[in-house]
Amino acid sequence: MSLINGVEQNMLPVNDRAVQFGDGCFTTARIREGRVEWLSAHLNRLQENCKTLMIPFAEWETLEQEMTALAVNHAEGVLKVTITRGSGGRGYSTAGCQTPTRILSVSPAPAHYPLWQQQGISLALSPMRLGRNPALAGIKHLNRLEQVLIRTHLEQTTADEALVLDSEGWVTECCAANLFWRAGDTVFTPRLDHAGVNGIMRQHCLSLLAQSRYRVVEVNAREEAVRQADEVVVCNALMPVVPVNQFADTRYLSRELFEFLAPLCEQSKKS
Repeated sequence: MSLINGVEQNMLPVNDRAVQFGDGCFTTARIREGRVEWLSAHLNRLQENCKTLMIPFAEWETLEQEMTALAVNHAEGVLKVTITRGSGGRGYSTAGCQTPTRILSVSPAPAHYPLWQQQGISLALSPMRLGRNPALAGIKHLNRLEQVLIRTHLEQTTADEALVLDSEGWVTECCAANLFWRAGDTVFTPRLDHAGVNGIMRQHCLSLLAQSRYRVVEVNAREEAVRQADEVVVCNALMPVVPVNQFADTRYLSRELFEFLAPLCEQSKKS
């Protein structure tokens, strides 16, 4: 089911700026037991992204009501919410774009994530690198061609996910997940001030680790640091945390960090 500006439909005007320029942002939330997990966090993400992109969206209460209503009839699922700048404007100009578009859709929950949690996954190094842009780093905007190419390359391998570097060769993220690795009692995650998406589950994991016995560090690191780790995990709002068994020819036997994070991240956050 899809809603566009509160109406059940699946057609968008051809001059909507999402179609023309990828001018907007989105978030992808997990539905469990008829409720949107991390609802406030997803709304906050959209608000921050709209502010960065200077999209004058104001119907936050309506959007929250629609998100809640769409989720209520689903025991499990995925809710995607997209906000575009709307229709209008001449060329790149945003003049006249005063009515943003909100798009909500529900799809089935990924069936492979529970299996990934049990069995672990493998990573392949992606040949596609992320461009560095501090003005857009961290946010989940609609310009996802890099991820499309990353996924296309990944599907030509036997790996489950991709380890993605930025254009300077720094480890940044996976195709559709954030990344943590552990060396002893120190947990590392890539800095995202020049590229990548600062995911909601990444933020939650950082909060959990800050209150734990682990030392957590956001770093610029090369792929060798991941190869030398004792353990690697990936996360997003749907997984929510998955252990990595192998990156290229490096195998990881420990699940200490995964066993710490997984039960805490599975606890349903309803607000």
